[in-house]
Amino acid sequence: MATLGSTFFDLIDLYKRQDETRQIATVIEMLKEENAILDDAIAMECNQGVSHRTTIRTGLPAVTWGQFYKGIPQTKSTTAQVEDTTGFVEQLSSIDQRLLEISGNPNAVRLSEATAAMEAISQSVATTLIYGNDALDPTQFLGLAPRFNDTSAPNGDQIVDGGGTGSDNTSLWIISWGDNQCHMLYPSGTAAGVVREDKGEQRTVDANGDPYFVQEELIRQHAGLTVRDWRYVSRIANIDVSDLQAGSTDIYALLRSAFWKLKSHRVPGGRQVIYCNADVLEALDADSTPTTPTSPARTTSVRLRPTEVDGFEVMSYRGIPIRQVDAIVNNEDQVT
Repeated sequence: MATLGSTFFDLIDLYKRQDETRQIATVIEMLKEENAILDDAIAMECNQGVSHRTTIRTGLPAVTWGQFYKGIPQTKSTTAQVEDTTGFVEQLSSIDQRLLEISGNPNAVRLSEATAAMEAISQSVATTLIYGNDALDPTQFLGLAPRFNDTSAPNGDQIVDGGGTGSDNTSLWIISWGDNQCHMLYPSGTAAGVVREDKGEQRTVDANGDPYFVQEELIRQHAGLTVRDWRYVSRIANIDVSDLQAGSTDIYALLRSAFWKLKSHRVPGGRQVIYCNADVLEALDADSTPTTPTSPARTTSVRLRPTEVDGFEVMSYRGIPIRQVDAIVNNEDQVT
């Protein structure tokens, strides 16, 4: 039998969130993650309701060197259409009206719960953005990893093999966010980002069918992803984390290779950002540390520079910001 306090905000939860003056205390968000990819990604409204259709040129028309008194063969280009879907993640907070009345600050209690819900939604969307697979879970949208997981696929040349074959692999991504490159989606008629909707006082019933009143709040985000031109995305897969931490992986050689796979260094488009988790970011930082007699650098010359993003200083490679994404895990399957 389920315990009521495991799903409903109760009196014990209230006491745990109050300070000595019975005010709602500041909660230290130990479970908060760094997922800067959600700050950078642009979002566009779907052009097909809850899905987004992209038309891609797949073939050019044949051309002919002409001759006098000779006709011109009729040819045409070819195209293909790709459709990306969206999904939504949500949380419903219901707090007993009587509990709020004795709390002394109902709005602070509800905001405390909403803050946690929004962080949970943020983490779920970030994870789906990287690893979501609608073929395995139809409620999700298709993320980046399933799109770039086969080196023999048409977009396989965008994948750099980091050499890892064990169970502690991770990835680094370079993504160009733009209207015609890569962007997130939201269904037509909805809004981008997290939406909080106050449902007000609602009548509900307990397990015995007896009524009582709660204050309800619905928190929801619609999201999807489309990669309109995969030449503007590259992935370093199979980065062995233990080898990386031991200093036996030349992460900058891999990063250089990933950079030169991109179309954007030849035909600019979108806003480029590099994404990796804290372990890869630390290795990049270590390799950029100047050589000292007691700490020889593994790479003698790197193109790492400080830059500013949204008022914060971050590292950059060739002018591309490097951002931390905790949703990128260290136990990815090997990409072949």
